Amino acid sequence: MFARFMRAAALALAMAGIATGAVAAEKPKLGVVVKIGGIPWFNAMEVGIKQRGEELGMEAFMIGPTSADPALQVRAIEDLIAQGVDAIGVVPNDAEVLEPVLAKARAQGIKVITHESPDQKNVDWNFELASANGFGEAHADLLAEKMGGKGEYAVFVGSLTVPLHNAWADAAIAHLKAKYPDMTLVSERHGVAESADDSRKTALDLISANPDLKGFLAFGSQGPIGAGRAIAERRKVGEIFVLGPFSPGQGQKLIKSDAISGGFMWNPMEAGRVFVTMADLLIKGEEIKPGMQIEGLGTISPQAGSTNIIVDQLVTINKDTVDELAAMGL
Repeated sequence: MFARFMRAAALALAMAGIATGAVAAEKPKLGVVVKIGGIPWFNAMEVGIKQRGEELGMEAFMIGPTSADPALQVRAIEDLIAQGVDAIGVVPNDAEVLEPVLAKARAQGIKVITHESPDQKNVDWNFELASANGFGEAHADLLAEKMGGKGEYAVFVGSLTVPLHNAWADAAIAHLKAKYPDMTLVSERHGVAESADDSRKTALDLISANPDLKGFLAFGSQGPIGAGRAIAERRKVGEIFVLGPFSPGQGQKLIKSDAISGGFMWNPMEAGRVFVTMADLLIKGEEIKPGMQIEGLGTISPQAGSTNIIVDQLVTINKDTVDELAAMGL
């Protein structure tokens, strides 16, 4: 009887040890929902998320919807809430559409971090690796240089509801209007730049409708790719100039052939790492404050009452830099 009792006690202790070990081994969990899956920009971001997650001992993963549909992002965030993750990261397609579901996440104690969404309300922090004005104006000046400061141009954004793309476009258009009065915007901006096919088709239509068109400013990583293919197809290389952020590995041949004239970017892999770093700090309850050093962001200086952390880390994409950037997996 005593032996049986001892065996039962030993088994109970062993089971308790297993349960305790399971609890101890459980890692904080972060899910990052991006605009769309399967494109080079977000593939690079996923690499950064996984790398930093391993370094910090966090279960960090990315969800890429099959299309740039805000409803799919809402569904993905609902799934993460149901999983009981500790933090959620988002690169929004539509900031307003996401507000209710992000509010729901925060009400359940989940930390929320966004990127490319400086006006997001239901968020702990939003971070940017480029200021809206700096990014937009840098592209505007480069387009003006290529076009000789005159002529017609068109603007692409990821969608008409992506906050940061439209902030870049606003800054670029205002800058060109003030500084280069002989440059003319031919139409309202087009929300096609998360799809190379849609960008190509829209660029072809604009070229046909506007024989004096000389430039495209494409904000959204697939916009320069599609517009570049369109001007190559129409044999307009050297006559029409395409500027914008894109994944160097994807656009390598186009920029070398001058179908894309150049652009600026930040490192999406670094953005992925920052998502995890920020989540780690917030989950641990650390206070984010001015003067703090955060890996990937440097010394931060958020304004009082703001949830935005904005730094300028522009990387130039041109014939001289594209191979090195592509070799980094970007």
